[in-house]
Amino acid sequence: QLINMKESKDGSIKMILTERGRKRVILYNFDQMVISKPNKWNKKWHIITFDIPENLKKARNALRTKLKDLGFLKYQKSIFIYPYECKNEIDFVIEFFDIRPYVRYIVAENLDNELDFKKRFELL
Repeated sequence: QLINMKESKDGSIKMILTERGRKRVILYNFDQMVISKPNKWNKKWHIITFDIPENLKKARNALRTKLKDLGFLKYQKSIFIYPYECKNEIDFVIEFFDIRPYVRYIVAENLDNELDFKKRFELL
């Protein structure tokens, strides 16, 4: 079942996606996902870190590939960086691969080597 339906006292019907339904929506949008870029950078870095166990190696590799496809740059082996807000998109990816316990989303105001990343993201 993809949707649960609940009738309210006033006769209106509320439709709620089940977990299976959410995954179907995510699957449908996963390949077309893009992160919109604002006109002006807010000077905050969006950092994804992960420590995914070996038994989930396929999900770990797929996450790396998807982050690169979305335009993230590798900061370290399990740390990727992006200059724009992307929490919703990352939540989608995490749910899609079912790896929420292993992934962190961090927003930082500065990096010790940010000049290099500003150049690579064409922010200068």
